[in-house]
Amino acid sequence: MKRKLILAAALSPLLGAATAQEGLYYIGSEAQESLPLKWVVGANLIYDDNTTPTVAVGPGANDETLSINPYAGVSFVNMTPQSTLDVYARFGLVYYFDEPAGFGSDDLYPQVRVGLNWTRRFSERLRFSTRNFVAYELEPDYSYGFATTRQLDAYLYWQTDNSIGYRWTERFATYTGFRLTGLDYDSAVTNGDRFTWEIYNQFRYQFTPQTVGTLDYRYAQTDADGLAADSESHFLLLGVEHRFSPNTILVARAGAQFKKTDAALGTDTTAPYLELALRSQINQNFSVRGFARYGSEVYDTTRAVVSPGGAGLYDFDDRRTFRLGISSEYAFSDRFSLFGGVDYIPASFDDGRLVAATGGVPPLTAGGIDEDLFNAYIGVSVQMTDFLYGSLSYNFTDSSSDFPGFSYDRNRISLGIRAEFE
Repeated sequence: MKRKLILAAALSPLLGAATAQEGLYYIGSEAQESLPLKWVVGANLIYDDNTTPTVAVGPGANDETLSINPYAGVSFVNMTPQSTLDVYARFGLVYYFDEPAGFGSDDLYPQVRVGLNWTRRFSERLRFSTRNFVAYELEPDYSYGFATTRQLDAYLYWQTDNSIGYRWTERFATYTGFRLTGLDYDSAVTNGDRFTWEIYNQFRYQFTPQTVGTLDYRYAQTDADGLAADSESHFLLLGVEHRFSPNTILVARAGAQFKKTDAALGTDTTAPYLELALRSQINQNFSVRGFARYGSEVYDTTRAVVSPGGAGLYDFDDRRTFRLGISSEYAFSDRFSLFGGVDYIPASFDDGRLVAATGGVPPLTAGGIDEDLFNAYIGVSVQMTDFLYGSLSYNFTDSSSDFPGFSYDRNRISLGIRAEFE
């Protein structure tokens, strides 16, 4: 936990890296040791050559800005034979010295992330686990699993995941739980809010001390905002969790997703589904983490389409999205480290229904529309004193989209300083 919060502080302006709650990087592990209350206070100076990249023309297009990002964070881990408590929080803001010119933009945005994870071991067989996370901020973090592009306003994203595990025999166990997820944009974004409740059951069988086979069933129901349709999905997945070494673990699941939309003329879909997470401490200095996920997503499904007959808003019942993320860190010494990573998110949009005509006579359906996003970052962190650290990082984002206004490239440079103390 200590290292996670330090790295999150260094990467905060990059927003393509994993956060402390880990998002899609999560592999089901808990903190391994107690850590004292630790504070982090710092600030980043950020240059951005395209602050409002979805503004393709007019005021705000290719708008260069300079901003400052002060923040304070805290973390705490307490372990006993019966329970593990893992708490972290980060509070900050982003202030633009010159307010971005894009419509709906402001010069000041909040940046809040809070998490609480708790596991209670009632006996050698029975345990309860809860993982909770809240973020209120401007930029998307691709490891959350919903973002594909920068929005013009802050969003509130939260999740709570609660499960009961029971070991029936020495080899066979189950996890049963429910998960709630909410996404709420401020007024600048329409048709984007989502609320999902999900129940799941996982059967686990330990084949060897290093390998566990899994069978998952999940049911999820999503309430969508505005012109977007509500939907429900069933997931049936086979998986494996394998520990190649004490420092390298792989979690993989694959199967089918059966999605049904509540729209009157909606299209039901069956899609392959895949999720994978990998964590490896290759040696004392070099660590790598990665994730991959493929399925039919419920986020950002209502888009504008321009056709020869006219223009309109379409809600796509089938948005197939692949998400790939890799992050790594290499410590050259106790005081100097290099970090970096990539995110790649290709998506295809099909089974689009016309929900609002905005010009001319657009067709009633749309499909075969593609969008690709590539994000990469690299940086260095230097320990200057026992408690003072500096960082320098660079982030490049490129989006290629068949939708009007979603193709752009963006460069960001951040210079940061932070103090860590217990």
